[in-house]
Formats: sequence, C-alpha cells, structure tokens
Amino acid sequence: MRGQRVAIITGAGSAHGIGFAAARLLGAGGCRVVITSTTDRIFERVAELRAAGVRAEGVVADLTDPAGVAAVVARTWGSFGGVDILVNNAGMTSVSGSYASGTVDTLSLDGWRASLDRNLTTTFLMTRAVAGPMQAAGYGRIVNVSSVSGPVAAYGGDVAYHAAKAGVVGLTRATAIDMAAAGITVNAVAPGWIDTSSASDYERVLGAATPVGRSGTADEVAHAIAFLADDGASYITGQLITVDGANSISEERGR
Repeated sequence: MRGQRVAIITGAGSAHGIGFAAARLLGAGGCRVVITSTTDRIFERVAELRAAGVRAEGVVADLTDPAGVAAVVARTWGSFGGVDILVNNAGMTSVSGSYASGTVDTLSLDGWRASLDRNLTTTFLMTRAVAGPMQAAGYGRIVNVSSVSGPVAAYGGDVAYHAAKAGVVGLTRATAIDMAAAGITVNAVAPGWIDTSSASDYERVLGAATPVGRSGTADEVAHAIAFLADDGASYITGQLITVDGANSISEERGR
C-alpha cells in the first residue's frame, strides 16, 4: 500500500474488536487513520495507535445521525485533507445503548428500525459522505463489514440483524457498479464466529465446532479488510469475502 493514505474506520472503540484491529493494521502499513465509536473510549484507542507511531484521530459520533457522519468527515478533512479508504465496521451493539432482537412476530417496529439504522444505515450514510470526494479524486477503497448471518446463513431470533447485514451486501454490490468507472472499489467481508470481547461463551463453543476447530480473531478479519483496501486490489470490486473457517460450507456439522 502506498504510504500516507488516509483511512476512516468506524466502530473501532473496542480494544479487541474488528474495527480497532483494522485500524492497527492499516496504520502499521503507513495510513493515517480516523477512528470512531459512540463513546469516549475511542480516545483510549487513539492513544494506543499514537504510541505505536500511527498518526491517528478519534471522533465520538452516532453514525445513524447525518450530523455525526458530518463530524467524522470534517475531522478527517481538517486533520488530513481527504480520505482514500473507508472501513464501515459500525454496527451490532454499542456500549451506550441496548440491542433489540426478535423473531418476525415478536420484534417491534421500533426495534426493527433501530437495528437497520445501526447495521445498514450507518454504512449508507458514511459511504454517501465520501463518495463525491473519492470520485473527484479518482481513487477510493470502501470495505463494508457484513456477516455470514444474513448473506450466507442464519440463526434464530434476530430477523432485523440478518436483514440488515444482507442489505450491506446488496448496498456493496450496487455501489460497486455505480462507482467502478471512477477508480473506486467497494467490497465486503463476512466474519463468522470471531472471538472478540463481545463474544459469548456459547459463540465460542460454536467457533470450536467449525472445520478449523476454533473461532477466528479480529486480526484475521482485519487482514482481509487490509487486502481489499490495498492499492493492488484495484480489479476486485462488488465482492464478498467470507472469513469463517469454512463453517458456512461444511456439510458435516455435528459429526
């Protein structure tokens, strides 16, 4: 990757999450990074990046709100003068709020809308905010963090999350077509069972049952993100890379 690229990575507040792992890896590769979360813990992550020699800024923002998106963009332009890479990782739960889930007959309309806003609208708003500048520059890498849940598989009791993450893949493909001629690639990664700080013991048991025999790590997902964000990935766009230890293709579950 050419040095001094500027990357925005959303949802990077957790020290052990995919967003911060991606920020560390991109920063180690020479990128200047702007990271976001919904709470002040993002400044702890900024301090860690700076201690490692990465030029980093942090923004506390609610990315379901266009004003929060504008704040992230303003900080990025004010600090680094533009953006080359966007990693849309914000979603799932946040430490500042509750997470509503349910089946199609039990989930409230408010819960449905909240999940779609958190997991899909954030990606739309951030992508929309950088699309014009990237097209004007003739360069861009957008990597969306989806999930195996929705695009390729499902579990019970969370229809909105599955719908939103499937929507991220649809948004990825449509945006890839729209922006391809401008030199911008748009791809997605679909993590499976990843052992982050938010993973439950039950999820770790399921990770141990994958063909690889363990859950994945945030760093392993980050390497897929960094590959798609690299200058050399210029002819890969509109694609979904599944990072799940072959779990979604195994026909011998429970053996």
